[in-house]
Amino acid sequence: MNTLSRRRFGATSLAVLAATGWLPAIWAQTTVRRLLVGYPPGGTLDQTARRVAEAWRKQGASFIVDNRAGAAGRVASAQLKRERGDGNTLLCTHTSALSIYPHVYTKLMYDAVADFVPITPVVSATCALAVGNAVPATVKTLADYVKWVRQSPSHAMYASPAAGSMAHFLGFQFSEAAGLQLQHVGYRGSAPAMNDLLGGQIPAYLGFVADFLPYLQSGKLRILAVSGEKRSRFLPAVPSFPEQGYAALTGVESYGLFAPPGTPEATVKTLHDAVTAASRDETLVAGFEEVGLELFNLSPKAYERYIQTERDKWGPVVRASGFKSEE
Repeated sequence: MNTLSRRRFGATSLAVLAATGWLPAIWAQTTVRRLLVGYPPGGTLDQTARRVAEAWRKQGASFIVDNRAGAAGRVASAQLKRERGDGNTLLCTHTSALSIYPHVYTKLMYDAVADFVPITPVVSATCALAVGNAVPATVKTLADYVKWVRQSPSHAMYASPAAGSMAHFLGFQFSEAAGLQLQHVGYRGSAPAMNDLLGGQIPAYLGFVADFLPYLQSGKLRILAVSGEKRSRFLPAVPSFPEQGYAALTGVESYGLFAPPGTPEATVKTLHDAVTAASRDETLVAGFEEVGLELFNLSPKAYERYIQTERDKWGPVVRASGFKSEE
């Protein structure tokens, strides 16, 4: 069989499988598709996209991850609006790019409503507050931490993986509720923040549960609270902020998939169904759990409503913090 015949055979085979329900119809073409990611390879968001791409490969779809790092993911988000709405180019990004960023950035390169067609969230990521060895070993709860900070005002600071992130504003909410006036230190990613926490350069860090999992047995940090409405399945012994008297202090990030504006509703539904099918892949689920992520799936319309709810929730918090970015 020559090369042209093999290509025709392959395309025909995929079409037959799609027609019989073995593959989503959108996969019947032999097009190489792209998943845009606004961060460098290796991070949690990049890993999420690559695991989805691999699960889709098993379904018969060829997706490559196109890393377009820059401007806290905003470069890739802005690129999506320039793509055709044919299902061949999608964006994998954190939901806060659409819910929090519009309140933070004065020169946002995209319209958070008009330039995105939500498909579904893929996973959720809970935040957590941890302290390192710069904080006395007697500090084991939020109440202990509040008392210690009041006695040691020079240590009234906390770090987050990025200024303008959900963790940043969760820390602001905690600071206000506890009356601590904590100073925020924004890092460029979780890795340098974790290095400084473990090294004692910063007393406290508010990041994702996944950031802390590799160090739980090291004795170099203590996790005081998680930001979900309930405890994290990965840290069942750690109480939530609401459990410790901070009822309004909740926030869970999610990573989702988006199509360009103008993508037909039927295509969006097919893509959503493909994610649902991929979520039954045991390898995919295990891979997410290894990095502290939980499966999270909504219909396209429900995801759109969820984003709007999150946008309404975080707007007043960002305004109260006074934080704005001219980047």
